[in-house]
Amino acid sequence: MIRVLIADDQEMVRMGFRMILETQDDIEVVADVADGISAVSKARELRPDVCLLDIRMPGLDGLEVARQLAGPDVTDPLKVVVVTTFDLDEYVHTALRNGASGFLLKDAGPALLIEAVRAADRGDALVSPQITVRLLKHFDGSGSAKSRATPPSEPLTARELDVVKAAARGLTNTEIGAELFMSLSTVKTHLASVQSKIGARNRVETAAWAWRSGVVS
Repeated sequence: MIRVLIADDQEMVRMGFRMILETQDDIEVVADVADGISAVSKARELRPDVCLLDIRMPGLDGLEVARQLAGPDVTDPLKVVVVTTFDLDEYVHTALRNGASGFLLKDAGPALLIEAVRAADRGDALVSPQITVRLLKHFDGSGSAKSRATPPSEPLTARELDVVKAAARGLTNTEIGAELFMSLSTVKTHLASVQSKIGARNRVETAAWAWRSGVVS
């Protein structure tokens, strides 16, 4: 069972998300809160598998909540998906820098909401398709895909490069396996190896590294 916390200042949105998610046998909403301070408190108390965060909330906004729950300095980070009406590059960059596992627009539809939760839970990252490539190309906010890319501690293998390129295009592990004719476990093994070599914490950082280093163009 995937345990989910919903944080949004609009009650109708919280109700709608709860109704959508609880139609699924493998998802349980353990809490819904209306502000960022409550989101941090409840998330730390309940340790949900996935936190769905709106950006604009009273107290703390969703970007700061993401940083406190999943940021680079968090010892035991939670999995966070930011769900917003605002398709702004600045928000996307900040959310993912702050440790978010996904970024979804509220008009993406029920199917993508459910898939974003499942993707975050299994260690994938789901970003609304219309912004995936755009945000990864300019992940560092400078407009230069090659700035500040960390050289790998040892060269990536040919298959690791294939997997990284697919991840940088926004494909999930399952889609990568189908495209490259490899098992899901093999995809995960390659991604874990790449993350170790480049010092990335998750697949989003791995994909961003691929764009910045010129592996993908």
